[in-house]
Amino acid sequence: MRTGKQLILATKPFARDVTWKSWYYTLTTAIILAGLLTAVYINETLPFLRIACSILCGLVIVRMFVIYHDHQHHAILHRSLPADILFTLFGIFVLAPTSIWKRSHDHHHNHNSKLFSASIGSYPIMTKEKFEGSTAAEQRAYLAVRHPLTILFGYLSMFVYGMCVRSFLCSPLKHWDSILALVLHIGVGVFIFLNLGWTGWLLLQFLPFFIACAIGAYLFYAQHNFPGVTFNEKEEWCHDNAAMASSSYMLMSPFWKWVTGNIGYHHIHHLNARVPFYRLPEAMANIPELQQAKTTTLHPREIWACLRLKVWHPEKNEMVPL
Repeated sequence: MRTGKQLILATKPFARDVTWKSWYYTLTTAIILAGLLTAVYINETLPFLRIACSILCGLVIVRMFVIYHDHQHHAILHRSLPADILFTLFGIFVLAPTSIWKRSHDHHHNHNSKLFSASIGSYPIMTKEKFEGSTAAEQRAYLAVRHPLTILFGYLSMFVYGMCVRSFLCSPLKHWDSILALVLHIGVGVFIFLNLGWTGWLLLQFLPFFIACAIGAYLFYAQHNFPGVTFNEKEEWCHDNAAMASSSYMLMSPFWKWVTGNIGYHHIHHLNARVPFYRLPEAMANIPELQQAKTTTLHPREIWACLRLKVWHPEKNEMVPL
């Protein structure tokens, strides 16, 4: 069984962008999203179809975000000026502009599963001892960030506030695109409301973003907060173990694999972020070691099992509820 550098090297043949495939998946997803938004706009006399298209918009935004995420990792369409322009605009559209998304997400990849590291780009982790020794205010703040309602309302908590407001307030010059994204988002929302009323705003902007951000926030949580996950001190941390032991393989139906752009193969993504999303299943099928991943699913029972985990218990070597 290969580990360490040998396992990472085994993924290298799959870390190659197939340019036509990347453009095909990018453009078809963008066209589907544009078509669904148009359908929501024009079908004012067919409310059920309009609602269905609005919900589908949210799901397609998730897929487009994963493709955007791959581009930020330089896994697809690297050094392509048209792709850079397209994805920069999409980052602003989806309230995750490139300046804050890439910085925070790269930090997450470099520090995934490290105890006592800054929780930039990830949900904070406290040990049981540290939590019990914290003040009541610190405990409330920690639990609030990890609360199911915070994840459900990821549109406001993670994207509007975390990605846009907080990043801009921390460094206005570095994250000027964060406030640009927020101003444009609010401006578009006001325009839709004035021209199409509250139902138009609800179905064209709020519902798609609410669905997409809630799914994204939960996926990001469950991929590193699941029964069986392990965390390590900085001195004991290593890249391949963090990928295999602290990142889940989320079992999904073909439909959800399409919606999430194969992000469920998260252990492979953390092992080698240069593997394009459409080659992750290929890597899994050809590398036996990757098939030994820790798993979770989108079944309600598994979702609850992930959400109830709160603190790391070093003696038990597992995440536990309070």
